[in-house]
Formats: sequence, structure tokens, C-alpha cells
Amino acid sequence: MRGSGILLPISCLPSAYGIGCFSKEAYEFADQLKEAGQKYWQILPLGPTGYGDSPYQSFSTFAGNPYFIDLEVLIKEGVLDKAYVDSLDFGQDEEAIDYEKIYHARWQVLGKAYEHSNVKSNAEFMDFCEKEKIWLDDYALYTAVKKSFDDRSWLTWDDDIRLRKEKALEEYRSRLKTEIEFYKYVQYLFFKQWTKLKKYVNDLGIKIIGDIPIYVAMDSADAWANPELFEFDSDVRPTKQSGVPPDGFSPTGQLWGNPIYRWEKHASTGFAWWCKRMEYQRRLYDVIRIDHFRGFDQYYAVPIEDTTAENGQWEDGPGMALFKALEETLGDIEIIAEDLGFLTDSVRMLLKETGYPGMKVLQFAFDPREKSNYLPHTYPRNCVVYTGTHDNTTTRGWYQEIKPDERKFATHYLGRHFLSDRHAAREFIRLAMSSTANLCVIPLQDYLNLDARARINQPGIVGGNWIWRYKRSMIKKKMLRRIRDLVNLYDR
Repeated sequence: MRGSGILLPISCLPSAYGIGCFSKEAYEFADQLKEAGQKYWQILPLGPTGYGDSPYQSFSTFAGNPYFIDLEVLIKEGVLDKAYVDSLDFGQDEEAIDYEKIYHARWQVLGKAYEHSNVKSNAEFMDFCEKEKIWLDDYALYTAVKKSFDDRSWLTWDDDIRLRKEKALEEYRSRLKTEIEFYKYVQYLFFKQWTKLKKYVNDLGIKIIGDIPIYVAMDSADAWANPELFEFDSDVRPTKQSGVPPDGFSPTGQLWGNPIYRWEKHASTGFAWWCKRMEYQRRLYDVIRIDHFRGFDQYYAVPIEDTTAENGQWEDGPGMALFKALEETLGDIEIIAEDLGFLTDSVRMLLKETGYPGMKVLQFAFDPREKSNYLPHTYPRNCVVYTGTHDNTTTRGWYQEIKPDERKFATHYLGRHFLSDRHAAREFIRLAMSSTANLCVIPLQDYLNLDARARINQPGIVGGNWIWRYKRSMIKKKMLRRIRDLVNLYDR
């Protein structure tokens, strides 16, 4: 069935206190999606952000981002004082997130909420802790211990706790009992508020598309709590790290730094950890977009001591065995496979066998030097088309930056003699919406016709990413009517 949606991370919402969250502005945006005839909201990962403020390098594949907790709700519930919250500095720029200020102010204010919460008499909190203990206990302990080591990576902790020796685990659980309960309380708030928002969105007839990275972060509760599932040596030190090989854009390749899975161990358990992970993600999202799908066929492993990705090698991933295990355990899951970039025949076969829709990005389509399967006339119906993703600049910014021969090809493909920068986004949105792809997802920035300053992420660059937010006044009734007209015109 044809449909369309809008890509907007939660952090980009114009909520109070410095960053988008599960606030009234989130509910308002859901109403606007409904008004625009949309069936999907793609939000990217919800996990706590780590290195470089990226949600793709999270301290946990299960935990939620504390920054997304709506402080205004806590004020109404009486666990926070509005005057106190207003006295803190969350950053002054309405269109940019200041993560350093957010870090200090949010944790401070959440600490106050915990002090006033009476969690020990809160049956709902106790039920949450029991229901989620399979991941929550390790995450809360990891976070508390990490704080006690001045936020250093678990790889640098004292050996007794780094190696999870039972005596050390008991000692830290006792010593950090209050801190552990605090981190559990924060997760309780996150999931209570997210569950309410997701139900509201679903009741409007809109599905949530969420992302999960294929890898976990090296410094994460997942790696610390499950070292046997990763390529670590007998001293629980990583031996390999993730990355991609050199190409025309990166002569030394890219080092991502994630731990590499020990796939034979996962297979010996029937992929139990993956089944647990996907079952949990299915509760968070209605549709799951898996980042770097090709890594399930073959993945690039680089020696841990290397400082470039030049000496890595391709190794075989789990292939179809993983997805059969997921289906047998969990039944049908709606999955989108991120299959961008260079693909081998074996990756294409794996995608075909799973039946998952792949991705098409219009910004990749207009190189006149070679044929492209990103051009709309080549699309199968079973795919998802984007003008651009969170890793691309905005369509207006892209059109301003492309080479003259690419611009000439794009305008010719559109049947135009000339296309101005001002009108480019509108035309490429129309091209995506009119395509045969079953699902069309457009970043909000393109509907707003914003330039490259509204880019969300530039891969390979640390700093300045994940900071953009839109102003509430930007979304007009006229724009929503125009989107709905496209939905009706192209049967989405």
C-alpha cells in the first residue's frame, strides 16, 4: 500500500528547555502529520547519545535518551518547581542545541525530580523495573559505575569491575545503590512519556519508523555486560573494530570504532541477544530501519590497533540465518533495510530473500557518468524513497552544491530547461512522491525549503552535528495543505 511520511528526529522539535522532547510540541507535530495526510513519522534512534552527540553511538541499545523527557510534565506532576527549572541554562538558541549546557542542566534537574519522586512507594515504577530488568539492571549499574570513574570508558575501569567479577558487582551495587535507582527512575520517566506519545501518534493512524544501528558502541552497557558476544580477547580487550574500506571519498577508509560481533557465538544461542533486541525495538517502533544492512552479509573488520581502515578485511556475517531466527521467534516484523552505497550480488540476494524494502535517495541519482538505480524510473515498488536522509544535506543545499553537469542532468530528468535553487526542493519532493516506491519519506527541512544550514548530520565530522531544530512558526497551514494535495494526487 502506498504511503508517505516525514523524517524528523525528536531532538529537532521546538520544545522548551533547549532540545526537542516528548512535549506538547511533539503532539502538535503529530496532529500536523495527520493534517498533511501522512502515515509515517520517522524519528531516528531514541537511545542516550554518546560520543559526538550521535544517536548512532549510544551507551545502550535498550535505554532511552534522558534529554527527551518533558520537564513541563514533571512540573505539572509536582516533582519539579518551575522557577527552579527556569533558572537553569539550557541554551539560548531556538534553532540549535547546546549539548554541553543540556548535559549539565538536564541531569541536574532530573536529579531534583528523583529526590521529590518517592519512587519506593511507586508501584508503577517497581513494575517497570521488574519488567525491564533483563537490560535495565546492567544499564543502570554501568551508568552509575561509569559516573564513579569520571565518565571514563568501561575499558579503563579497575579490572575487578571491568571484568564483572561477582564480588565487585555486589560491592558496586551496594555502594551505588541510590545512583542505580536514580538511573532506573530516569528510564521509567522516559518510557512512560514515550509510551503515551506513541499511543497518541498511533491513534491518529500514523506509524513510527525508528532506526537501530547494526552495531553497538564500544563504550556501552551492551558491550560491557555481554563481552562473549564480541571480538574480545581473554582479557576482555577488543581485537577488532568496525569501519569501511578506502574509497574515492575517503582514501584511508573510515574507522567507526564499534566492537565487532562474534557471530558464531550469536548463532550458537539461536541469536538470542538479537531476538531480545528486536523484540524490544518492536515495542518502541512500528517499523524498524536497520542501519548498514550490508554488514549482515559481509562486514569490514579492522585490527583494533590501527588508526586507519586501510588494513581491514571483509568477513562473513550471519546472512539469512539471523533473519530466519528473528521470524521464528518474533513473527513478522516491519523492517526497512538501509542498503545504500556499494552493494555486492550477495547483499542483493540477501535483501531479496528477506523481502525487506531497501532505500532510494534522490540526491544520489544524478551523476551523468553512470547509470543509477536511484533514478525513479528504475524503482521496484518494494522500496522507500527519500529526497535525502539525516546523513545528507538538505535538498536545497544539495542542489546549490552539485556540479553543473549533475544539475543539467537533474533538470533534464525533471523535464525542465531551468530550475532555480529556490524551487528545487519542491520539484524533487514531487518526483519522490510520484515514484512507484510504496513509501516516500521526506525530511521536514525539504518541505520547509531550508538550505544546508539545516543539515542534521555530516558523517565523519565530529562537532556541529545533531544540533538543528525548527522554530514552531515555520510550519504553516498552507504547507500542510500543499503536502496533503501531493498525497491525494499521487495516492499516498
